[in-house]
Amino acid sequence: MSGEPFDTLVDTAKSVFDAASHKPLLEAWQGLGLAEIRADLATRLIAAGIEEGPDESRFLINHVLAPVRLADALADPALFSWQAADELAALAWRRLARVPLSQVLGSQPFWTLDLAVSSDVLTPRADTEALVEAVLAEAGEASARLVDLGTGSGAILLALLSERPGWSGLGVDLSAPALAIATANADRCGLANRAEFMQGRWGAGLADGSVDILVSNPPYIVSDILAGLEPEVRDHEPALALDGGVDGLDAYREIIADLPRLLVSNGLFALEIGHDQGVTVSALAREAGLVDIRVLPDLAGNDRVVLGRRVGAANQTDG
Repeated sequence: MSGEPFDTLVDTAKSVFDAASHKPLLEAWQGLGLAEIRADLATRLIAAGIEEGPDESRFLINHVLAPVRLADALADPALFSWQAADELAALAWRRLARVPLSQVLGSQPFWTLDLAVSSDVLTPRADTEALVEAVLAEAGEASARLVDLGTGSGAILLALLSERPGWSGLGVDLSAPALAIATANADRCGLANRAEFMQGRWGAGLADGSVDILVSNPPYIVSDILAGLEPEVRDHEPALALDGGVDGLDAYREIIADLPRLLVSNGLFALEIGHDQGVTVSALAREAGLVDIRVLPDLAGNDRVVLGRRVGAANQTDG
């Protein structure tokens, strides 16, 4: 107990309530049970333009209730406290403002990992798992030095390291706040002993022939399209990780031009691409003298990964 008079505690609680941005939600939910609150929240999310409103209302409630299960709280109203309602309203208010759900909850599942995210990094997308799968299938089990350019949250780097105990990795990013998130995620995933991070622009700070496998999910959205993106992306994710320039290819030109210098003989690269960029990014790779170039799809069948190698003694022609 704080020792403060009860009336003072009540006044303090009231002033906090009155100042809270999410006060309208709490007022709307007064007298409602958890099932009714869940239905109301789903309706509000849909009205805000979030089509997955019913699913997201469940995610938000589960987050607040944990470790209590939703089914148990629905059966026993005492398990859903006023404090839980207040936390739910605060989180829901941000989501209704179209802050990404991952940022509201503070983390995002990717591959087999649960990664911390913030407005300083892109939220890892399921589509990017196609790049992870492609590299694992192509690279095999041998020990390797992995580099992830524009690492952001560290999602690709850490997913690959989690599957290959013999690999070590370096994540490079221009953004210091992004590197702080990636470093924290390496520790969170138990991979800090094999992952390091460096601030820099693409591969500029790396030594010649120092990379066995290079991966990247660079910015590839055409600048003029950014303004028309969903609010979650346009207003709450870093433009540095989105804006690919006038034709969406600025980062690819810079990265691909440096691949012959960075990769070891027969070294592997894999780049995530936009759904309509397979032909153009592949052409850039061929022009740089890279070989065995392929375009691979994601689960939806859209072009998602351009993969290839630096020419090596046993690999002299483009497949």
